[in-house]
Amino acid sequence: MTSKERIRRLIVDKEPADRVGLYDHYWPETRRDYWVNEGYPDPEVVPTDFFGYDIIETWAVNDAGPLRGQDGMVEETDEWKVWRDGFGASLKTWKRKSGTPEHMDFAIKTREDWDRVKGSLLELDPGRVNVAESQRVLEVGRRDQRFTCFGHQFCIELMRATIGDMVMLPSLLLEPEWIHDMLRVWTDFFKRHYVYVFDTVGRPDGMWIYEDLGFTNGLFASPATIRELMLPYYKELIHLYKHDYGLPVLIHSCGDIRKAVPLMIEAGWDCLQPMEAKAGVDVLELADTYGNALSYMGNINVQVLNTNDKAKVRAEVQRKMGGMIERRMPYILHSDHSIPPDVRMETYRYMLELHAEHGAY
Repeated sequence: MTSKERIRRLIVDKEPADRVGLYDHYWPETRRDYWVNEGYPDPEVVPTDFFGYDIIETWAVNDAGPLRGQDGMVEETDEWKVWRDGFGASLKTWKRKSGTPEHMDFAIKTREDWDRVKGSLLELDPGRVNVAESQRVLEVGRRDQRFTCFGHQFCIELMRATIGDMVMLPSLLLEPEWIHDMLRVWTDFFKRHYVYVFDTVGRPDGMWIYEDLGFTNGLFASPATIRELMLPYYKELIHLYKHDYGLPVLIHSCGDIRKAVPLMIEAGWDCLQPMEAKAGVDVLELADTYGNALSYMGNINVQVLNTNDKAKVRAEVQRKMGGMIERRMPYILHSDHSIPPDVRMETYRYMLELHAEHGAY
């Protein structure tokens, strides 16, 4: 099977392929600052090419902020910076390492603030489309027969980015009409812009929606709140991608998302990633509960990988990858989020060796 055929079998048919699929994500400094000293050729070399992954992706529509073009530096030192982005959020981040940004301020704090700026999202803006990168990904996918994905954030991620957690979370209960207005605007925004992408750039093999519904200890909102406020928009957008354009839809959702999985299935998502082990998620438990209503990508615990103990890595991979093979469940090997810089490249290569040796169905 080609990579494209393999991933289609796993994600679309939700059936075993010739072997378990393979993909991963990284924190930026892993390859840039560490692995280049451990045998990685150059940080600009794409991991999909170097490691032979089955998937290649990009965000074709990479700017959904209502204040596009108004971003800029607020404050800067040698170690960190405060940057105001196109959502109007001022975020403090490290310059040389990854980390959760500190929320300093948000330009949009009220319904009135939102009403003043949402007009920029109501019309097609081709300047928000990354045409060159999207074309490159489609060309590479065709050339190498890899499975191509276009991605974007959605409901909770966009609200958090625009109004911040401290406004968003109480507003889910206290101002549901405002929540519906924001999600109506962004649903129409992505429908409008991705129809433009499909018609002018081309169609990928799948769509990938980034939507973190959880944190370490559970969901940001109850399943009932997600059902009332977000599920209608999930269904609407997924219907466009799946039924109008024939594209399977993956979801990236961090944290302990176990109570939201039935809603994901109802919404129409095809593949769940990354299934954070460190938040209590176990791919085998999900597979035993939901079967092949979904396909599954991830769950290899980076807190095991970063021990750099091959015996522990082997046990982790054998239990989860081997368990999914035994269950005949559709599975793509991937970390439970992103590979951090304290995972040695030799350790990661060992995980790939286990996939090569034991990943056949």
